[in-house]
Amino acid sequence: MRRWVSVIAAFSLAGCASKSTEIAPTYVSPIQYQSFNCNQLSEEAQRVATAAATATGVQDHQATSDAVAMGVGLVIFWPSLFFIGGDKTNAAQLAQLKGQMDAIQQASIQKNCGIQFRPAPPPASAAAPASAAPPASSYADQK
Repeated sequence: MRRWVSVIAAFSLAGCASKSTEIAPTYVSPIQYQSFNCNQLSEEAQRVATAAATATGVQDHQATSDAVAMGVGLVIFWPSLFFIGGDKTNAAQLAQLKGQMDAIQQASIQKNCGIQFRPAPPPASAAAPASAAPPASSYADQK
């Protein structure tokens, strides 16, 4: 019986959602942003950063849910392991958005716009007050 649970757990791990920090960007050519001026790059950076923040939240929520389901499945009810599916679609979207952020930053460097994406801040601890949360923007316009 224990051997079966181990085998099922091994197969189920392949379906777990990855944390957002484990998803690498896909390559996006900065050529598509060559015709953009600094204002347009800044607006596009804001749009992509907002979409990436949303996708990051969804991805991390799914990864946490899968981890909890895995724990429950291994300890209490192993058939529930078959329902851990991950979220490959969201992961692909997040990888694409990360690639767009890289391309926008490269275009910004070429045009001396000064746009830089900051890494996401670590999750706030439960003990930290809500007013101490960092600002929501994830890019900085240096000009």
